Amino acid sequence: METNTPDPAPTPTPAPAPGQAPAHDAVDAITDQWAAVRPDLDTVPMAVFGRIYRLANAMRGRVDKAYAPYGMALGEFDVLATLRRSGEPYTLSPRELTATLMITTGGMTGRLDKLEKAGLLTRSPDPNDRRGLRVTLTEHGRELVDQAVGAGLGQQRAALESALTEEESEQLAGLLRKLLATTV
Repeated sequence: METNTPDPAPTPTPAPAPGQAPAHDAVDAITDQWAAVRPDLDTVPMAVFGRIYRLANAMRGRVDKAYAPYGMALGEFDVLATLRRSGEPYTLSPRELTATLMITTGGMTGRLDKLEKAGLLTRSPDPNDRRGLRVTLTEHGRELVDQAVGAGLGQQRAALESALTEEESEQLAGLLRKLLATTV
């Protein structure tokens, strides 16, 4: 009588040395599968954008954790940071914020409501447009975003330094800038 013994667990791929890419990753597995069933496909775009999507999702989680002690997630931080970067008096219209952050007006309203309730920004009538509003960063909001920006950058820097040299990071930034300029 034969016994069904489970196949031994696959040997895990050893972790790459610091600064070295793994020989094969999850995106390679996906493109390999496509190549097997559709050898006519050029899967390089899938490999590039698949890694960009995965990296963006992973970094969003890391950055959200970095901002959590400040009572915010990336979305709220982005609103406060946009106001802070605008310079004194740290005031923009909701429309300017929406365009900069590329979110819907409904999404922006929810973020503004939450941040205003927390005392991090104020909304006031636009003196030049009776129908408009101005959103202004409060002193408390400025102090908080100034503290939080270091935490988020720390996560981003750690990710870069764990895999890339400074020169490679600069090259990657340039290549992504070039790609983004042609697709947005």
